[in-house]
Amino acid sequence: MRSASEQADGPERAGGTGAGEHPAPGEHAYPDHWEADVVLRDGGTARVRPITADDAGRLVSFYEQVSDESKYYRFFAPYPRLSAKDVHRFTHHDFVDRVGLAATVGGEFIATVRYDRIDGRGLPASAPADEAEVAFLVQDAHQGRGVASALLEHIAAVARERGIRRFAAEVLPANTKMIKVFTDAGYTQKRSFEDGSVRLHLDLEPTDRSLAVQRAREQRAEARSVQRLLAPGSVAVVGAGRTPGGVGRTVLRNLLGAGFTGRAYAVNPALDAPGTDLDGVPAFPSVAAIGAPVDLAIVAVPAERVPEVVADCGEHGVRGLVVLSAGYAESGTEGRERQRALVRQARSYGMRIIGPNAFGIINTSADVRLNASLAPEMPAAGRIGLFTQSGAIGIALLAGLHRRGAGLSSFISAGNRADVSGNDFLQHWYDDPATDVVLLYLESIGNPRKFTRLARRTAAVKPVVVVKGARHSGSAPPGHRVPVTRIPHATVSALLRQAGVIRVDTVTELVDAGLLLAGQPLPAGPRVAILGNSESLGLLTYDACLTEGLRPQRPVDLTTAATPADFRDALAAALTDDSCDAVVVTAIPWVGIEGTTEVLAASLREAVAGGGAAAAAKPVVVVHVEMGGLAEALSAATSTRPAPGRTRRPAAAAPEPPVAAAAPGTPVLAASPGTAASPGTAASPGTAASTETPASTETPAGSAPQGTPDAPAPAPARNIPAYPAAERAVRALAEAVRYGQWRRQAAEPGRVPEYDSIDEAGAAALIDRVLGERGAGQESRGVTLTAEEAGELLGRYGIALRPTLPAPGPDAGVAAAARLGYPVALKTTAPHLRHRPDLGGVRLDLATEEQLRTAYAELTEALGKPEELQPVVQAMAPRGVDTVVRATIDPAAGAVLSFGLAGAASELLGDTAHRLVPATDRDAAELVRSIRTAPLLFGWRGSAPVDTPALEELLLRVSRLVDDHPEIVSVALEPAVVAPTGVSVLGAAVRLAPAAPTTDLGPRRLPSY
Repeated sequence: MRSASEQADGPERAGGTGAGEHPAPGEHAYPDHWEADVVLRDGGTARVRPITADDAGRLVSFYEQVSDESKYYRFFAPYPRLSAKDVHRFTHHDFVDRVGLAATVGGEFIATVRYDRIDGRGLPASAPADEAEVAFLVQDAHQGRGVASALLEHIAAVARERGIRRFAAEVLPANTKMIKVFTDAGYTQKRSFEDGSVRLHLDLEPTDRSLAVQRAREQRAEARSVQRLLAPGSVAVVGAGRTPGGVGRTVLRNLLGAGFTGRAYAVNPALDAPGTDLDGVPAFPSVAAIGAPVDLAIVAVPAERVPEVVADCGEHGVRGLVVLSAGYAESGTEGRERQRALVRQARSYGMRIIGPNAFGIINTSADVRLNASLAPEMPAAGRIGLFTQSGAIGIALLAGLHRRGAGLSSFISAGNRADVSGNDFLQHWYDDPATDVVLLYLESIGNPRKFTRLARRTAAVKPVVVVKGARHSGSAPPGHRVPVTRIPHATVSALLRQAGVIRVDTVTELVDAGLLLAGQPLPAGPRVAILGNSESLGLLTYDACLTEGLRPQRPVDLTTAATPADFRDALAAALTDDSCDAVVVTAIPWVGIEGTTEVLAASLREAVAGGGAAAAAKPVVVVHVEMGGLAEALSAATSTRPAPGRTRRPAAAAPEPPVAAAAPGTPVLAASPGTAASPGTAASPGTAASTETPASTETPAGSAPQGTPDAPAPAPARNIPAYPAAERAVRALAEAVRYGQWRRQAAEPGRVPEYDSIDEAGAAALIDRVLGERGAGQESRGVTLTAEEAGELLGRYGIALRPTLPAPGPDAGVAAAARLGYPVALKTTAPHLRHRPDLGGVRLDLATEEQLRTAYAELTEALGKPEELQPVVQAMAPRGVDTVVRATIDPAAGAVLSFGLAGAASELLGDTAHRLVPATDRDAAELVRSIRTAPLLFGWRGSAPVDTPALEELLLRVSRLVDDHPEIVSVALEPAVVAPTGVSVLGAAVRLAPAAPTTDLGPRRLPSY
């Protein structure tokens, strides 16, 4: 594909290199913000950056490695080599009308793209021309990796920044790959056939489809990059010592002990003798000396030696690194610089990094069995994906899940997470068939906007449970590079819950919730049946349910004389009762009777297994007091040996190795059977379920005995979670209830309404004018609009401010009232009195001139001179409920819409609800109803209900305003009085600032270092 100038004069034409034809490159600063690291389709990385005059040698070398066919597709003619004029033209750009970008790996070009601005006749032009010719060239060895698609995203963003709205491209019909790049991008386009070539025109304005395409590609690429780390065909442990002990040798031992199915190598510069081995695997002095492909390198050498290891790995095709070495950003300024250099170096070779200062990664899949971590034992295979930023917390979580009988699909402890983060693993787990529940321990969120987006999408198909550490420290943990947020922790939690994230406060709650979600179906509602052999424990459970917002039924007391059979019968009855959605079983020990724990566990499992479809749809949890063996008995559900007449699942896990003896105090991560269906399905077997596939999920009464050829097998056993306290069990159940409700609502998402009365262009012109006149040098503080400007801007979006006129003196106040019409209100607007009616700065319902003058005199006598009070006269609004609507731009979370009642409710008690922008009609309705004082809006104690539809429309219009105009950094409507009919906005404050670059709406890129 070629540009217009190349069509006219061939590749030799110098184009913009003539004097006076185009600005010299030096006239425009190098746009370093265009540089980006991107993940490609195969999971590798590349760096995208502007092409400069220093790239002449790289361009020539790149072109020499392109096939003749690709050159022909690019220039429409045989062109074996670039002339000096070509090289000059393709490396000298003004970064405005002529731009070139390159994708590089290892510092060398693998692909290029460039645009030339053109006029309506297809000739070189400058602004205000808004069209450009675009052309790509991808090295043959890198075609099929998604390089051109990534470059198109970035060159389109550059073009939009420079005022270009359309791309034109000419492609030979045989160049189907390039045509597909354009047609699959999702932009609005036109295609024509002229003079033997395909002519394409792309409108660069992002569309819903182009954004969906971009994010789908991002998900596939990032998921693939994680898959390459979790499922390597070969692993080299760099830093494995000669003698046992040490980090490297420990990881090698753990890798082999887990039964890794691929090839393993040990690497240590001191191991230079041929034929050396460590722990039975070949040992080499370097990765280069291995002489065979290495997919993953575990780096366990001192930090100062890591750069040479990275270079050795990168030059010999290693795909990813797990860096266990410490001494990076967690150690101070010097370490932060070392960490930045590490990331830059690894990405230059197309490698991704877990770490540094990482604990390691684990994949329990029978096809991989990877334990590239410091965990001494391989966890049991299961359906939980676990990500943690702390090695110590990771150990605690592994031990806690093991004790409770839960298995893992994969485990990652990312340390400083300088590169691969929780966002990447959310991309992987989103469509990972081996993972049903995602557990995350996070101390920081590097890209909160992206995290919220990915969490919302993942939560729509499987639970995502998050515990956030370092909530109240006011800063990120050492080693974590994150944007600083200005919004309270409670607001962040609310926004995560809006995205479907199950937000818990402690590691214990993380395990509690994960255990229930992995082993039980989602409840259909909040109705809870309670049964047990202790009336007191039943009442405690009942109270806990009420505290968590559930609807418990009166507890069924089986009395202390109840036998395991009584528990079985009561549970079976509750599971078939249509009036409940979940069951809590409470149990205390029997006095003087031994061996009942195992019998009770078997009875409960029998009731669940024999309850049919109704039982399969209801979660069951157990609360036990001083019955420590009950949890183990419930989790050790069934054998994995095939019974007569039953067959193994094709994907069943391989037999677990025997449990090795552990040092005192070390958690032994033993094998436990288990695969499970996805949570929330009709039958959701748990982590301790049998790996066998029954012929039927139920055994009807009167059917043939088990074991005969015609006998249907029983439903696979569920892992029934057990808790030592009623509050823990009920809290986990309540989280499952709320998540289930969110899932059902997410199946029918709300919409962002369109309003005919919105003048987006007029609002943009006003914003540009204000920033142009008063915004110079105000990037950090912003510009506060005057009352008139705020009223005009809001009016463009159909938000009317109640008319207000200044009253610098009593006569001016009377004149203002005459214009507005009585009755009126007299208010002070001084900053120290604004929104403080308790200080007496407001007089309402002034119906006559005499009342107005009297009120004016009282105000000035009590509070100060008119010039201090800045009084205004405002037309009276209908009586109603005073509310406050705010929208702010947070550097970490993005645009946030907030709502609450004005005054003490929101300011003193913090009764405020929040949603991310853009808000949907469902979000607006939930905002209004989710504050604790919401009953005041709906006729509390006989008062008249207010016009909540009008209030919801106001919220949606404010959301649309800040979403359309990123220059708006804050909007506050206070008060907005909601009457039985209509809503009146009495005051507004708006601040503007030049739009900051977004972190999640532009072309895909990795966090920069």
